[in-house]
Amino acid sequence: MAVPKRKTSKARRDKRRSNVWKLDAPAMVKCSHCGEYNLTHRVCSACGYYNGKAILSKEA
Repeated sequence: MAVPKRKTSKARRDKRRSNVWKLDAPAMVKCSHCGEYNLTHRVCSACGYYNGKAILSKEA
């Protein structure tokens, strides 16, 4: 069975448990066509536009 070779220090243990290094929420941007918030570099799920061009046809 695997056993730790040395005791983990309090500083190292607490650094691992801290929430400082964990990932943040993804950056959201407003769609230039409809104003909905969506992820960057993705087709807008509300209107189907990307980079000012209609990529997906959405029925109203």
